[in-house]
Amino acid sequence: MTPTAHFIYKICPEQDWHVATDKGIYTGTQLDIEDGFIHLSPPEAVVATAAKHFAGQDGLVLVRFLVADLSAALKWEASRDDILFPHFYAPLDPRLADRVWPLALNGRKHIFPEDMTIETPHQEQ
Repeated sequence: MTPTAHFIYKICPEQDWHVATDKGIYTGTQLDIEDGFIHLSPPEAVVATAAKHFAGQDGLVLVRFLVADLSAALKWEASRDDILFPHFYAPLDPRLADRVWPLALNGRKHIFPEDMTIETPHQEQ
């Protein structure tokens, strides 16, 4: 069963995202490359993903994608706690990003934007 999420998210170092936008292609983190797909998170799991994999890390961005804009390379697969997570089995075109926010830190926790699930038109990066 495919979830009905409208948005999915990628957390990554801001520097990596800037390189990707300059090159026009995002191939993911070292873990993504090793696993053979780009790890993404559904809205209900993105905060837990940040806490589990990025606690205390500064200089990160939250990148939002519209599920409808992604190709058949997007697969929903069971992962942590049997939650279905979106995995993208191809490089991503950074122009498909709907929004990009910096993730500020409050101690070891990231501060997520209040409007991260509010629909907005595509914006220039």
